[in-house]
Amino acid sequence: MERVLDTAALLHWPVQQLVGGICAPSQVEELERLSPARALLVESADLQWRAVSAPALKRAKDCAKATGDLPRLSDVDLDVLALALEAEAVLVTDDYRLQNAYQHAGGSVESVANAPSKHVWIWEQRCTGCGATSAVSSEVSRSKKGQLGDCDVCGSPVVIKRRRS
Repeated sequence: MERVLDTAALLHWPVQQLVGGICAPSQVEELERLSPARALLVESADLQWRAVSAPALKRAKDCAKATGDLPRLSDVDLDVLALALEAEAVLVTDDYRLQNAYQHAGGSVESVANAPSKHVWIWEQRCTGCGATSAVSSEVSRSKKGQLGDCDVCGSPVVIKRRRS
């Protein structure tokens, strides 16, 4: 079965283990920024660099939106998710947000070094003051951390939290 490799695999796996993996061109810049020496080494690996199609990227955003993971995924993460969805491949990543979104869509994941996620979570926006909740909006700015804005009810900061059962 084909495997889509997240940047963590490119950074940490032996080159021979990367052979045949599918990667997005946007990962090259990320890899060069994180480890220029490793980027040179990865160039020698027999990887499949595939462009991300607009329909696949839309599907990835919709998938991440459905779980509430979209605000916490980078553009590179979305490219990797789009490739995995399009190829119906195993997604190799240690990123729990990526694992969550892909497993919610029915995909299978493999970890790079960490233990894989055991559960699929749905995230929601929750006010830190009054506790008001809502679905994570696709209009929320995408960043790895921080508040999402202010509560419409009480004005307190709103954050992303796992939906309570």
